[in-house]
Amino acid sequence: MRKIIFLILCLVFSFSNAQTPQKLNSVEIHDAIKKLNFLGSVLYLAAHPDDENTRLISYFSNEIKARTGYLSITRGDGGQNLIGPELKELLGIIRTQELLAARRIDGGEQLFSRAIDFGYTKTPEEALKFWGKEEILSDIVWALRTFKPDVIINRFDHRTSGETHGQHTASAILSIGAFNLAKDPTAFPEQLEYTETFEPKRLFFNTSPWFYGSDEEFEKADKSNFLQFDTGVYFPSKGLSNPEIAALSRSEHQSQGFGSTGSRGEQIEYLEFIEGSFPEDQSDLFAGIDTSWNRVQNGAEIGEILAEVEKHYDFKNPSASLPKLVEAYKLIQDLKDVHWRKIKSKEIKNIISAAAGLYLEANAVNSSATPFEELTVNLEAINRSNAEISLVSVELEPNNSKLEPNKVLLNNVTWKEKTRLKINGKTGFTSPYWLKNKGSLGLYEVEVQKLIGLPEAPNSVIARFKVKINGEEILFERPVVFKYNDPVKGEVYQPFEILPPVSVKFREKVLIFAEATSKTVPVIITAGKDSISGKISLKSNGNWEVKPEETSFNILKKGESVTMNFKITPPENQDEIILSPILTVNGKEYSGEIIKIDYNHIPLQTLVVPAETKLVKLNIRKKGENIGYIDGAGDVIPESLEQIGYKVSRLDAGKISAASLSGFDAVVLGVRAYNTVEGLKFKQPALLKYVENGGTVIVQYNVNRGLVVDSIAPYKLNISRDRVTEEDAEVRFLAPNHPILNSPNKISSADFNGWVQERGLYFPNSWAPEFTPVLSMNDRNETPKDGSLLVSKYGKGYFIYTGISFFRQFPEGVPGAYRLFANMISIGK
Repeated sequence: MRKIIFLILCLVFSFSNAQTPQKLNSVEIHDAIKKLNFLGSVLYLAAHPDDENTRLISYFSNEIKARTGYLSITRGDGGQNLIGPELKELLGIIRTQELLAARRIDGGEQLFSRAIDFGYTKTPEEALKFWGKEEILSDIVWALRTFKPDVIINRFDHRTSGETHGQHTASAILSIGAFNLAKDPTAFPEQLEYTETFEPKRLFFNTSPWFYGSDEEFEKADKSNFLQFDTGVYFPSKGLSNPEIAALSRSEHQSQGFGSTGSRGEQIEYLEFIEGSFPEDQSDLFAGIDTSWNRVQNGAEIGEILAEVEKHYDFKNPSASLPKLVEAYKLIQDLKDVHWRKIKSKEIKNIISAAAGLYLEANAVNSSATPFEELTVNLEAINRSNAEISLVSVELEPNNSKLEPNKVLLNNVTWKEKTRLKINGKTGFTSPYWLKNKGSLGLYEVEVQKLIGLPEAPNSVIARFKVKINGEEILFERPVVFKYNDPVKGEVYQPFEILPPVSVKFREKVLIFAEATSKTVPVIITAGKDSISGKISLKSNGNWEVKPEETSFNILKKGESVTMNFKITPPENQDEIILSPILTVNGKEYSGEIIKIDYNHIPLQTLVVPAETKLVKLNIRKKGENIGYIDGAGDVIPESLEQIGYKVSRLDAGKISAASLSGFDAVVLGVRAYNTVEGLKFKQPALLKYVENGGTVIVQYNVNRGLVVDSIAPYKLNISRDRVTEEDAEVRFLAPNHPILNSPNKISSADFNGWVQERGLYFPNSWAPEFTPVLSMNDRNETPKDGSLLVSKYGKGYFIYTGISFFRQFPEGVPGAYRLFANMISIGK
């Protein structure tokens, strides 16, 4: 049943550049008219994707009809990925699209800052240090000046430094600072070239019993400055309660495993007043704020017309409202208030289009093109009403193709035409705008001020349909898309993309040389157009020998690839470099790799990034050959172990037995395997029997909530939330003579240099005496954490639990992480 409801909602709410175009039904048009008549806005603000309260966002958008936005300070780049191997920037892209999918369901809009989620922080001071406080404060001020919210709602409490994720608290601290600076013309004055100062009316904190520790403590709290709302309202027009919509919205966060079950009935939300003007009516967030058309100069007449449209709306014939809607549209174009003119023009054009059953589409015959390439675009226009509508012109942007049919669009008679589109050389390649320049650890670099805050860049290739409705010319913009028929999914829409004429990639992002012998490194070159030829060389340094120095390639057909092999010889001593390719075609150099991210719940994402691989000459020894691996929540540990010479077999957890495991030197469980792999529920005895018989089991980090087994270890082990977030934190050896630190590799403090993002997470904080704690570490001003690596003898074998973030270190080619893991595998051999 839930799947049926979800599919219905996809049809009701879904619209993106890469999905089926929005087609509002009669009830949705009426809801849009109600929203058109509300001139108020609220901005919800937090740190990450999934922090937002979807109940409140849906409530304000669908019940109050306010323009509602969610400003996520980061794109969630630093988290884990439960659906695939993507981490860091690629995970940020997935979570960006999951947020957009969520907003299509709950009716909100999505904003961001340039801040990078670089991992868990324990204090807001640490978060602000890495982000750059002034830079992110500037971004939030920019968001307030451009979105212009009457009300700001913080998800987190600015008074809780050190009590929660530092980025959470930092988001609230920055919000309060921006609330007071947005109106100040001396604050970030460079922004005023593109916008103007703005003063929000009030600021709240979305509190709840959770922030008080218990329902009992919350009951005792002074609520005289609280607003409270029952957000459990039911929408007959949607057949869903507000919490049901909110649950569907939250369930879009699939990469975090946040599937949510909807509820019905009363759902009280609380807002604690922080700054600004306190509303006299505590049941009305907008009390004292004019949210009618009287808010803008010359808006009264528009309000009267649209009130009449709403009152006399014909659900059986929405097009009957077109004359009045067009009249209101004309008046909106004359408004002096640029902000509301822009917002309400967009809204009313969508309503006019839907009321007329007007369908406009520009569909490219190919999914992509290269600069200077010319291709065919299929145009379609249809009027599915009795309204007087004619198609005046269609113009493609880049501005190189224009048709002027001046064709009357009769009811349900399709107009179709073909035109040619030539991509100019100035149109940039398809790629997320925030990744086009290399940023810092905590901040993306974005050169264009107007792009800051946008979830994605505006479409660079669009079709402008000029349509005359009831004598008024109205311009409708549609992205040029690509669509095809899938035998299973049916009609599928994808973004039309601008790609380089040639791309290149390495098969491996990290290449480990465990010995001083040469390796053949394949480099894959793919043509973005027909008949592409040129030369390729690899940039290296004097320590590494690359042969040949340069070689030629030739590809006949677009989409075809060739593989060029290079012989790489490492130096004798431990070393590492970044190897980059250079393709030379017709005198121009290219070095971009095309990456596609394709999941069913988000649009296809394509990006062009610098192609590179990290070469690591590693002084490493190992014992054992065969590893069994049980996948967890997504990592590249198996591929990494293969790089240093192990044979890795991926295992079906539901089918393992002590006998089937007996041929492995070690069995490794992926991150959060005991949280995510149901097949382990009844297989713990088999794993422990394998250990008892002389095997080694290595369990990587899990969280203590949602374990599929009662106990993950043969002895008592309590997983906590202890973590060490400082990747350069001192590592102390508690058991310096333990084999895991000495054989076959002698581990020293140097092995913990160059680590990324964190040392580890979810360390046990208590354990049975059978476990030996090997390492101790802690963040600054904290007590030592000794549970990062625990080793126990069990029977003839060894059971190892580790919260060390090997899943982050291996993709970055951190030498010490490989050496330590090899010792873990080798223990007892």
